Amino acid sequence: MTTHYTTPAKALHWLMALMLGCLLALGFYMADLPLSPEKIQLFSWHKWAGVTFFALVWLRLFWRATHRPPAYPASMTGLQQMAAHAGHFAMYVLMLAIPVSGWIMSSAKGVQTVWFGVLPLPDLVARDKALGNQLEELHGALAVGLMALVGVHVAAAVYHYRVLKDDVLQRMMPSKAE
Repeated sequence: MTTHYTTPAKALHWLMALMLGCLLALGFYMADLPLSPEKIQLFSWHKWAGVTFFALVWLRLFWRATHRPPAYPASMTGLQQMAAHAGHFAMYVLMLAIPVSGWIMSSAKGVQTVWFGVLPLPDLVARDKALGNQLEELHGALAVGLMALVGVHVAAAVYHYRVLKDDVLQRMMPSKAE
């Protein structure tokens, strides 16, 4: 039985953690900027990174489905294991829902998503300003929810490391040999 995550799983985890931090920071920063060429450029970068992140979530789900993660430590209660499963499930749902809500929002606002300025993605809904505004609110609320879940995720990892003194955190660290 494996006691650590594979190198690709660790790489995807930390790459996506970095990307998520940048996406959230950029998203909240640019939201209140006045309309300008800078804001339009930042929105483009945010959308490019969001599409890339969305693809990486699917890659990560594929990897997880084909490579069994390590078992939880025997010291974890059934309730703690259920909470960990529920938290991971909720994070994956939000990591998929947020880019989709952004894509639909862009479509509704009449601003096509063009990945890296090269690959136009199809609009998912017809132009509808009211729907676009509602989706903007949803997109932001989902992002806040994901930030809260990530905060709980990090707190749980630190709790395992500092209080329980088990290997839950170390098995995802890049330095842990495969």
